Amino acid sequence: MPVFLLRRAAEAFATLFVLTFVIFLLARLVGDPVPLVLGTEATQQDIDFYRRQYGLDQPLMLQYLTFLANVVQGDFGVSFRYRVSAIGMVLPALWATFKLTGIAMLLSLGIGVPLGIMGSIRPRGLLARAVDWYAAAGESIPSFWFALMLMLVFAVTLGVLPSSGFGSWQHYVLPVTTLSLFSSASLAALTRANMVSALQSDFVKMERNLGLPESSIVFRHALRNASLPIITFLGLQFGVLLGGAVVTERVFAWPGIGQVMVEAIFTRDYPVIQAGVLVTAFCFMLINLLVDILATLLDPRVRQ
Repeated sequence: MPVFLLRRAAEAFATLFVLTFVIFLLARLVGDPVPLVLGTEATQQDIDFYRRQYGLDQPLMLQYLTFLANVVQGDFGVSFRYRVSAIGMVLPALWATFKLTGIAMLLSLGIGVPLGIMGSIRPRGLLARAVDWYAAAGESIPSFWFALMLMLVFAVTLGVLPSSGFGSWQHYVLPVTTLSLFSSASLAALTRANMVSALQSDFVKMERNLGLPESSIVFRHALRNASLPIITFLGLQFGVLLGGAVVTERVFAWPGIGQVMVEAIFTRDYPVIQAGVLVTAFCFMLINLLVDILATLLDPRVRQ
């Protein structure tokens, strides 16, 4: 186990190192931030001073090495637009996104796994077909369209839920429902497929011949054997939810990392872009590391 964890941690840090270089270059492809910050009335002297102040006059490789050295110390720089710490802008927004995606993940589990289990008990029954239809619809409906339809029905027409903002529990309902649709549909399809395979295996047939209760076979034995790909999927699905949160947060004006990142890209705020991508990537890799640990506990063969 320690060797396995060290190898996974080394792979994660190597990926982060490569990502620092990639995001450093991609951030600069959005354009020069100086005209947006200073405006068209700035003199050449003002522009030169601003570039020297933020190190934008230095060669690109030297800028990257300086950025990398600062990141190692936990310093992601200062926002060009707001003149505050970039990491200080990213962390509160990331926490707001984590609350949104965390609730969406729990809702997806509460919907997807039971639907998958029920659809696997009778693979050719009406309920199994309904699960397949739900999975197909949930995976094909665009999230932004679904978000707008929810807003139209529950906020505009019925007026029972707020259309945007952040605060009370009512503000969570529409964005969480939007995020959980795709995840719960994918989870239902995956759970059903793995449970059908597990219920048709030889050890389940043997347990039925021994007269064990069907509920015990389904929940204690078949579900345990089908849980490994589901757990792995949940780690990957976290990244999908974070990606979907960008669109969802824009639609519902949720003050999360998606809002901050989109605004930073539009304003060419290099430090905020870099901090947002790297911190989000670090969290994603940490969650995948935890998923790997849990997978090894369920099946030691994963370590090999």
